[in-house]
Amino acid sequence: MKKFIKGILLLIGSIVITSTIPYHADASHMRTPIDWQKSSETVAYPDLQKVPNLWVKVSLKHNRTYIYSGQKLIYTMYSTAGRFQKDPASGKYKSVTPTGTYATRDTRGDWVYNPNLKLGANYYVSWNGNYLFHTVVTGPNHQYIKSEAKKLGKKPSSPGCVCLSVPDAKWLEHGLPAGTKVVVTN
Repeated sequence: MKKFIKGILLLIGSIVITSTIPYHADASHMRTPIDWQKSSETVAYPDLQKVPNLWVKVSLKHNRTYIYSGQKLIYTMYSTAGRFQKDPASGKYKSVTPTGTYATRDTRGDWVYNPNLKLGANYYVSWNGNYLFHTVVTGPNHQYIKSEAKKLGKKPSSPGCVCLSVPDAKWLEHGLPAGTKVVVTN
């Protein structure tokens, strides 16, 4: 009897969790064509504060950033990260964006600017010191650089950060908790 009740409680708990968090990651929800001024998916954003076992995966070669709840994919974003360059030591091409496992930090804001690169971006969240999730890049005048924005989801082009659409970056800045695991893969 105890096992039966425990099983029922686990079932109810999983129903409550899945009914309160919209798990909808599905290729049919991806916005096409890609539009850097709109969300990557055509459905509502999940409330990241309520997602159990939240973590983020960045695929550099596929130009995608994925939001997971444990092993379940719940949202996919078009992204563009660091350009691939030939490593003089190995002769292999690798991204200027570091791969590995990191965690988001409290460092976040509405605009950041790098005077050395003469590039800025809106809605940022730090995940590895100077590496950020942020919008497609802007110039010093806060204007989006449309030639770079058109590469979103298609071609690595950033100096190292992970660029997202404007709404996706704003969603992460305001909703992604500090300490969230971030896994960056080639």
